Parts: sequence; structure tokens; C-alpha cells
Amino acid sequence: MIRSALLVTLGVVITAFMSFWSIVFSIFPNADNKVHKIANIWGKILLLICNTKVEVIGRENLEAGKPYVFMANHQSDFDILIALAYIPGQFRWLVKKELFNIPIFGAAMKSAGYIEIDRNNREKAMHSLDEAALRIRNGKSIMTFPEGTRSRDGEIKAFKQGTFYLAIKAGVPIVPVSIIGSGKIMPKRSLRVRPGKVKLVIDKAIDVKDYDIEKRQELIEEVRNIIIKNYDCWREAGTAGIKDMERETA
Repeated sequence: MIRSALLVTLGVVITAFMSFWSIVFSIFPNADNKVHKIANIWGKILLLICNTKVEVIGRENLEAGKPYVFMANHQSDFDILIALAYIPGQFRWLVKKELFNIPIFGAAMKSAGYIEIDRNNREKAMHSLDEAALRIRNGKSIMTFPEGTRSRDGEIKAFKQGTFYLAIKAGVPIVPVSIIGSGKIMPKRSLRVRPGKVKLVIDKAIDVKDYDIEKRQELIEEVRNIIIKNYDCWREAGTAGIKDMERETA
């Protein structure tokens, strides 16, 4: 527990430091791109000090310079660090508006071009999705957790429809992303940080041109099924590997 407390304290200090420089860089041209690079470094530093190793599978499925809507399952706050550190290219987050109220950190997110979502106001939320669609058309990818919140038991929950509306409206492919193992490193509603290994599985992009708003439920099911399939497959592979090691050392 002492280790976790020290890591959390160090993480807060590093986050404040990196957020400050993000705000400083916001005065320069193409500020949001520069701030994203800072966020990339921030994610890698925090994963390093927490002894979190990430294996990326499927990076070759992405085409450089092409915008996507990334959709990942969500078990832990570490999912944010993992995505920032290891998903290639420039992307922006859809972020619940409450996070923008955090001193320094909220200002850093604004300078990064992150998009505020008001979950309690449908009209404002739809306006934010329209703004995100514009960012995509200008070449920026969007990163989302379609479950809307972290899962406590590791099971992938139902997906919300908003980000699928965004992908269909923007006309850009959806990339299903499965994150395996982050829930064991830092579970929901816990500050205990454990060292561990995580797999980040990037599947092939799904073209949305054959879908419209009326067919979005079919698209939701397709994306969710792929994320669950990869999550289950690689989780079972990891479990099998552990059992093999135990048999070899027995």
C-alpha cells in the first residue's frame, strides 16, 4: 500500500508538471499536435514508473495519416495512459465535462483539443459530437470508451450510441481496440497500483459506409463482438501461458 501511495503521489506531480508545459505549448502554432506528443510522453513515463509493460498487437492494421474513431473497452484509469502511449498517430479524446474543471489538468486538455461531453444535456452532447466530426474531417482521429464508464468485474458492458453516431456522420472507419489486463493493475475505485503486463489489441478498421443512423445498432453489435472476441482470446491465451509456466516449474 505504501508503494501505491508513493506511485500515486509521484503520478500527480508528473501530471501537474506535464500539464503545465502543455499549457505553455498551447501558445504556439499547431498547439494541439504538440500537446498530444507531450501526453504520449506522459503516458509512457507513468507506465514505466508503475512497471506496466504493454504488448501491442495489430499495429499494422492502421494506415498512417488516416483518421479513425478508436473504440476500446474500459477497465481502469490506466487505459487512458495505455492508449496515449501506444496508439499511433494524432487523436483527440471525447471527455466528460467534469474533468475540465480540474485545475491545470483541465486547461491542458483544452490546449490538446479534447472535446467536452455533457452527459446530462443531450443537445450539448450532440453539439460536441458534431464538433468531433469536424475534427475528424480535418484529419484528427477520435479515441473513445463506448461503455461510458469503467467495468468493475472485467466484463465488457453495453455500448452507448453517441460515438457510433459520430463515426457514421463523419464517414470514417471504426477501429475496435481490446485492452487486456489493465483492471488487475489498477481496478475501478481503487488507488492500489500493481505491476503487470497488458495487451493492446488493434483490430482491422470497420468501414461505416454501409451503415446509416437507423442501422447503428448493427454496427454497435459488430464492433462490440470484435472487442469481446479479442479480449476473450488474448485473456485465455495469457491464462494458458501462466498455467504452462506453472507446470514447467512444478
